[in-house]
Amino acid sequence: MPFNKAKIKIHKENSFEEVAVLFNPAEYSLTEAANYAEKNVPGLGGPITQYISGAASTLTMTLMFDTYETDPSEAGGNVAMKAGAQSGAAAVTPTDVTVLTKKITSLVNIDGSLHRPPICEFVWGPLSFRGVVVNVNQSFTMFMEDGMPVRAKLDVTFKSVLDLTESKKQAPFESPDRTKRRVVKQRLQLWELAWEEYGDPSLWRVIAKENGLLNPLELKPGQVLKLPAI
Repeated sequence: MPFNKAKIKIHKENSFEEVAVLFNPAEYSLTEAANYAEKNVPGLGGPITQYISGAASTLTMTLMFDTYETDPSEAGGNVAMKAGAQSGAAAVTPTDVTVLTKKITSLVNIDGSLHRPPICEFVWGPLSFRGVVVNVNQSFTMFMEDGMPVRAKLDVTFKSVLDLTESKKQAPFESPDRTKRRVVKQRLQLWELAWEEYGDPSLWRVIAKENGLLNPLELKPGQVLKLPAI
């Protein structure tokens, strides 16, 4: 099976640039989340939890860079080791490791042509994560006698960016912008209906007004309620 190198695709204005990592990460972490809010409803013993939206996914990993024993020109293919580290390998002259790390750290900076940091895609095997780099923490762990850094590790965090069109295709939902009718079930309350239909329990007053309900607590099973568009 061929050796698969991880790479970062940097999306430019009309093209993209590929940056191969020197060493594949030993591990990575993917985090998914959602945003919720608490709403207080009169007559209840506590607040209810209301879904607001999905949260951006995050991808974190540690990338290693070495220009003491590894030829930086081989970042994307097989690595060449320093003489003595591997029998028969050619000697490698140590170079400044920041030449490589700057390709990653620069991804948090504004691209002049885009007027924002570029959108990136981390690709490795089945993983394809599209987003922006929001944090890079550099640690330099080896130096030459003159202070030149030749080994470093970068803790990198990517955050996903939302493609609105694609998101609607993946998670379609009914819109509350058209009038509907619902049959009242046993023990159903208006605030529950407003929460289910509009995502906001405080809109029970809209339903009460539309149906001329003087006492919204006295709903009858089988009663048909008109749910207005908002």
